[in-house]
Amino acid sequence: MRTIAASLLALGLAACATAMPAGGVATYDDLRRAQSDCVAKGGKLMLKRGGDSQYLEDYACERN
Repeated sequence: MRTIAASLLALGLAACATAMPAGGVATYDDLRRAQSDCVAKGGKLMLKRGGDSQYLEDYACERN
């Protein structure tokens, strides 16, 4: 019984870990920093098509 419970717990934790996005939540400071870095490169920070504005990896620096 303990083995089954431990296996279910491990599977549950693994599912949670894979559901989280890799780049993390896009905070105001992160977006401001990414925007200024992008402008310095001559671009504009844009949300990718179909992207979720909550996640930093869903933004891209696009050339003007």
